[in-house]
Amino acid sequence: MKQLRLNTIAGFVEKLDRVADIGCDHAYLAIFLKKEKKCTSVIASDIHKNALEMAKKNCQKENVSIPLFLSDGLENLDQEKLNTLIISGMGTNTILHILESVNKKYIQKLILQSNNDLPKLRKKVQKIGYSLTEEKIIYENGHYYVIGKYTKEKRKLNCVEIEYGIYHEENHSYYLYLFNELKGIVKNLPGHFSKKLRLYWKLWLLKRYL
Repeated sequence: MKQLRLNTIAGFVEKLDRVADIGCDHAYLAIFLKKEKKCTSVIASDIHKNALEMAKKNCQKENVSIPLFLSDGLENLDQEKLNTLIISGMGTNTILHILESVNKKYIQKLILQSNNDLPKLRKKVQKIGYSLTEEKIIYENGHYYVIGKYTKEKRKLNCVEIEYGIYHEENHSYYLYLFNELKGIVKNLPGHFSKKLRLYWKLWLLKRYL
């Protein structure tokens, strides 16, 4: 996992959190949380056995003990022992599929970083009972990463926030990047009036952040 992205995700973790890193890959984030004593407890899971083997070796190398689970999403995890889920580096549809099994009685916070379709993620997660309360956007190795914290706080996003997240002045370069990307798509899209109309609407919304 990239270092800046790791640190940003970890920044959403608090001392009393009991964390599960879903799709942990080689467990770099879980190891970081454990070594830095960022939370009360942390476990890590992945659907791939080879990834968990590497995670185990990394834990041994760093001399930390972290429970590792071979699991398809939340399938083999005891959510009663958790209150925070981290799901990062996946697509929105995969994240939403995992969250179909979330137990809202126990899970109080979600830390999510999707690689695509952020409006859909924000909208659907809100529908299942978690509100986007904080969002950080980082630029690392030529890519923007959007990392969101979702809690049970009652906060309904407006249409601009669903499309582009919670406004922060420090994210101006990201909004400008999106604006230029959309303008380029509109310019090169042949015909398809209805599709262009949708894109013009998205540009109009985004201008509120510029």
